Amino acid sequence: MKKLLPVLIALIFILFPVSAQKSKDVLYLKNGSVIFGKLLEIKDGQYKMQTSDGSIFMYKTDEVDKFAKESPQFDGRKTDGFSFSMEAGLLAGAQQTDYTAPFSFNFLMGITSKTNNVFSFGSGVEFFGMPYTPFFLEYKRLINNNKTTPFIFFRGGTLTQLGGSDSDAPPVNYSYNAYNYKGGGSFAFGSGISWAKTDYESYLSFAYRYAHTSYQKKEYNNITSTYENSLNRLEIKFGFRF
Repeated sequence: MKKLLPVLIALIFILFPVSAQKSKDVLYLKNGSVIFGKLLEIKDGQYKMQTSDGSIFMYKTDEVDKFAKESPQFDGRKTDGFSFSMEAGLLAGAQQTDYTAPFSFNFLMGITSKTNNVFSFGSGVEFFGMPYTPFFLEYKRLINNNKTTPFIFFRGGTLTQLGGSDSDAPPVNYSYNAYNYKGGGSFAFGSGISWAKTDYESYLSFAYRYAHTSYQKKEYNNITSTYENSLNRLEIKFGFRF
């Protein structure tokens, strides 16, 4: 399961350059028209352009003033509607715990209201010694409508252990193997900064994270004991919202 960490984080960073490649070919015509699209070829004294709706147009070179590659201008953040987010990160900080390197990968389905308010439901996979699936609700408040803005957020929910117990029955050789892992409550609150692009945004967040889990062990006296873990960490995440 630990091998998933570089894969999940790599997925986030692969999405970034793919999303960032939003520059378009632009033809400035001598009659004042501006044509955005994709330049297919320049042949026989003509520019062949394909527009965003799939239409193809031909323009003679003597009609064209200049050709350029430009990125669409930022014309404001999304005011309302649905969104999809992906994020990955680590839970940092030394403490007395069995969880030496917890990490988190989440996806969120959200609704934006009046630009600054985002309400989301999220899930994913988190590794706290064992893999868990989180289910949570989040409220995010953007401080302003600028292209770059700080934000605050709160989220709360529960953790469910993936795959159930390590074994179907307790160990019988008194090896003190843990089994029957269970999740519990989880919440986080923090702040971050968001960078908006034309049709997506990237963000970096820092939060206090609490999570509760438990597991059982069969002791030397044949008594089964339950052990509980409380995770208190600094959560650092990087993500994208589309």
